[in-house]
Amino acid sequence: MASSSNIEEDMAIDSSNLSICVERKPSESRLAELGIKSWPKWGCPPGKFPLKFDAKETCYLLKGKVKAYIKGSSEFVEFGSGDLVFFPKGLSCTWDVSVAVDKHYKFDSA
Repeated sequence: MASSSNIEEDMAIDSSNLSICVERKPSESRLAELGIKSWPKWGCPPGKFPLKFDAKETCYLLKGKVKAYIKGSSEFVEFGSGDLVFFPKGLSCTWDVSVAVDKHYKFDSA
């Protein structure tokens, strides 16, 4: 199991106390362990996109740059190419995409 010592947690908290966690530049072995290359892909152009997470999502950005603003807060979490990002179930946020995104993603229904 991979060590969590390389996880940098950017706290962006809304009234529900939900936060986005970013693991900066995970190793190739960590990506292989998660099976990221077998996950579906999704992309979007620059712009602002409101998102609501009905399930926990883990995504790995192949390219792009995003500031995610938590609903009800002026705080944001910034992530981009090479980052592994975790969104909790129930989170609402707006993605402000400055560089087009291409990512692998996986939803956990649990």
